Amino acid sequence: MPEIKERPILFSAPMVRAILEGRKTVTRRPLNERVLKNIGYGVQLGECHELPSEGPLHPNSIGYYNDFCPFGQPGDRLYVRETFMDLRGTGVEHRPDPDGPLQRYAYGADTRPGSHGDEARKDIGLKWTPSIHMPRAASRILLEITAVRVERLQDISDEQCTAEGVRAMRDDSGMLVGREGPGQYVTPWPTQKEAFRDIWETTGGDWNANPWVWAFEFKRVTP
Repeated sequence: MPEIKERPILFSAPMVRAILEGRKTVTRRPLNERVLKNIGYGVQLGECHELPSEGPLHPNSIGYYNDFCPFGQPGDRLYVRETFMDLRGTGVEHRPDPDGPLQRYAYGADTRPGSHGDEARKDIGLKWTPSIHMPRAASRILLEITAVRVERLQDISDEQCTAEGVRAMRDDSGMLVGREGPGQYVTPWPTQKEAFRDIWETTGGDWNANPWVWAFEFKRVTP
């Protein structure tokens, strides 16, 4: 039986909440320069076709591209890194469930900026630690990859936008709602694709460049 590999992956607070609520089951990340170079070497060696400037991928090269995915293959796992706080030795109790045990870690996705909990921690000098510094032991979310593919960013469908955990929302009067509400990331755009474009660009991505991306689907598993 092949060994199950684990790799880290970073998610923002809104996307962490979407995963916890079961709304986010796929994510997209751009192909990096190293992968593009490796594909270029494969083309030179006659092992695969070039990534097309337009149109679909050559069917004989899809498996070749997928093998380069740095996040893993179906069956591999990803532990989520998110903004967190280590409360050990701080004297601040953290009990997410009033009837449950104290927990060592607090998570930014659970504490909205400006909330009572956030302000209380600031008052005693506690600070959040960026997700990039989260150790494996602090991660509370484990994902199993179920599918991997390469595609153009702008080829995303409305269904896939929903699976990305973002939604274009209107209130009861039909007016667009442009704010983050309880348990959801809401953008001021009228379509699913524009909602996804917005969050892609807030993370530093360039929607107009229409890069090649990894689209990998996942399911949440018990850590």
